[in-house]
Amino acid sequence: MSNKIEFNANYPDIIKSDELYERAIKIMHPVTQTLAKGPGQFMKGLAPKYLKRGKDAHVWDVDGNEFIDYNMGIGPISLGYCYDKVDQAIINQLKDGITFSLMHELEVELSELVHEIIPNAESIRISKTGADVCSAAVRVARAFTGRSKVLCCGYHGWHDWYIGITSRDKGIPQEVKDLTNTFDYNNIESVINSIDEDTACVILEPFIFEAPKDNFLQKLQEVCKANGTLLIFDEMWTGFRIALGGAQEYFGVTPDLAVYSKAFANGMPISLLTGRKDVMQLFEKDVFFFTTFGGEALSMAAAIATITEMKEKNVSFVLDAKGKLLKDGYNKIAQDLGIDSYTRCVGYNCRSMLTFDASAGDPLILKSFVQQEMIKRGILWAGFHNMCFMHSDEDIAYTLKAYHEVLQLLKKVVEEKNVTEQLKGEPLEMVFRKVSNYNIKPKLNIIKN
Repeated sequence: MSNKIEFNANYPDIIKSDELYERAIKIMHPVTQTLAKGPGQFMKGLAPKYLKRGKDAHVWDVDGNEFIDYNMGIGPISLGYCYDKVDQAIINQLKDGITFSLMHELEVELSELVHEIIPNAESIRISKTGADVCSAAVRVARAFTGRSKVLCCGYHGWHDWYIGITSRDKGIPQEVKDLTNTFDYNNIESVINSIDEDTACVILEPFIFEAPKDNFLQKLQEVCKANGTLLIFDEMWTGFRIALGGAQEYFGVTPDLAVYSKAFANGMPISLLTGRKDVMQLFEKDVFFFTTFGGEALSMAAAIATITEMKEKNVSFVLDAKGKLLKDGYNKIAQDLGIDSYTRCVGYNCRSMLTFDASAGDPLILKSFVQQEMIKRGILWAGFHNMCFMHSDEDIAYTLKAYHEVLQLLKKVVEEKNVTEQLKGEPLEMVFRKVSNYNIKPKLNIIKN
């Protein structure tokens, strides 16, 4: 019998998940199309590997087990699974067609809507994925400035200019790697010490989980302006979540360029590049950035419906309120149990993260233990609270009830120093991205001012 969202007696049955996985490993390398969804981020032998369907904030795996989901498609599900107004917009457009031989009117309608909402959106380009628009932003920044180098902070996709500074850099020419360096978030001196007369752009996530301190974003904008360097906000996570107009609205800092993908189409594949008209006009003749599916109509219909709903329902406010209940609730439980010295919930309310300190043991092992116990209780958990509009009060109350029980178990196994022995499957794997020391830095090639 499949597990439900309750305090189940047994861990979920994952027979069909494992059968699919065995078929996949024979012909797929790797088996996942998105690293954060792959088996390395969930306990092999215990966690489900394949989902079947979703509704609101709940999902069902291929074995029929039901879970409250706090991953939300790794970000794109901002309203909820199978959200009626968005799905109806897709269905209505499907009756007319998907992709056409000329431009479609929805391209204009979506661009006008974005122009009204996002502060820097003097000009708009539409594409399909976050990596697309990040790379397009870097390319047009290089063209506009006549410079070559990039400074980055955060995660920006799989393209050569970025991935060459990570540990997954095979296949990237050294000449490309040498053109990108990283800087430390909230450390303006690391920017000043790295930026030079050949720096075309600085690209960063306005925040990941740590909040900007001492007017960091404002100071960053000033440094870029003084150096003739374009400032790019990667708003994949912050866009439409922290505020309707994204981090640039929330913090009052208007970047030269900004990129978006997750959240604003409730799961449909679409991305945006917004920015200054004088920069963006280079796409007319000088800079090439086009894709067959950039004008695909189903995603644009979904985006218009999602943004409209976000605007009418004040979704960013709701995400903040719901996320605050979870974040504060978790921290109170940890404090009451006396374990807040080694586990906390950090970040902004709309997207928070659980941390585990090495003082209590290997953080990945601690996280793995909590994951297995949350999954047993019907919560698909990977250490994050990616909030959606349809997370109900009941979902949140149940999750906190589960946390209370699971954190008591965590405290016990930490005190007994036998966390690893209590794991029912293989522990989670480390990926190349880290929250602190976020990128692996290449050999510096800096010319100081």
